[in-house]
Amino acid sequence: MVESYVGAIGLGYLLADCILRFVNIFSSPVATWLARNEFREFRAPAAAPASFELQPALPEAISFFLILVVWYFLLRWLYFKPLQKTSTDLAPSPEQSV
Repeated sequence: MVESYVGAIGLGYLLADCILRFVNIFSSPVATWLARNEFREFRAPAAAPASFELQPALPEAISFFLILVVWYFLLRWLYFKPLQKTSTDLAPSPEQSV
């Protein structure tokens, strides 16, 4: 997957979706508030203006966090190699063979 760039393209799509979810965290409460205020007259004739709530942002925040975690683990798995222990004693030294 690393050699054919399939992993990079997949990670790019995941990161783009993660960025969109982050933007939706802020835009979904505003959209909900605007929709409630726009259709206020259909609920009740003397209804109070709708309050601004952060509850519509909760599903977007959860999906943002989960996609970010999946993206991070895939990035680590595909592109970061574990540190290999290098041994300085690959060949026996002349003092050890005596």
